[in-house]
Amino acid sequence: MLAFRRSLTRALAAPTMAPQVCSSFATGPRQYDGTFYEFRTYYLKPSKMNEFLENVKKNIHLRTAHSELVGCWSVEFGGRMNKVFHIWKYDNFAHRTEVRKALAKDKEWQEQFLIPNLALIDKQESEITYLVPWCKLVKPPKEGVYELATFQMKPGGPALWGDPFKRAVHTHVNQGYTKLVGVFHAEYGVLNRVHVLWWNESADSRAAGRHQSHEDPRVVAAVRESVNFLESQQNMLLIPTSFSPLK
Repeated sequence: MLAFRRSLTRALAAPTMAPQVCSSFATGPRQYDGTFYEFRTYYLKPSKMNEFLENVKKNIHLRTAHSELVGCWSVEFGGRMNKVFHIWKYDNFAHRTEVRKALAKDKEWQEQFLIPNLALIDKQESEITYLVPWCKLVKPPKEGVYELATFQMKPGGPALWGDPFKRAVHTHVNQGYTKLVGVFHAEYGVLNRVHVLWWNESADSRAAGRHQSHEDPRVVAAVRESVNFLESQQNMLLIPTSFSPLK
């Protein structure tokens, strides 16, 4: 009995071990870099597109004084017309909060940029994304057109579909059918959504590369593997604005 009490005392005095989380439950690689990218889409009122772009071009410096604009495009094809898409970069969520507070106090930005443009906008959307761990943002070698391809994947995260998706993207890139700018995974918005931003010299060169890739057995095999985890997809052809850092 005495031995039992001693054993019980030692057990109670032993340090409590932290619960172990099984790695098989992880939905993908851990996000160590706090940098994220906000995707903003503005739907302009009909006939107000040119007025909006001219005003932004004239006053964009008031906005970029607070945070980095990655790129701004008008949507040429894909979905609703009179649409502007832009990407903003932030170091972390605290950085974005600081920027929003600073903008709320910036009277010049409000009077010259915000208030005139709000009257031209019919609808706004925002989505928070991270670059996937195996991709860096790449600036194209010269001016061209961009394609934003959006893939709605099955629930489960990159642990389920990440590797097949990566192989499908790299197969297109490795064969030279298009240029990869970045691959983004949604953090806030519709989950299990991946955006791939491509660059091509023109819409015609993009079409030619796409037709060639459809006849390449390496691409076909990689895509067939990836689509097992795909629910839907859509794309937009983007034309960079004159003030866009990505041309």
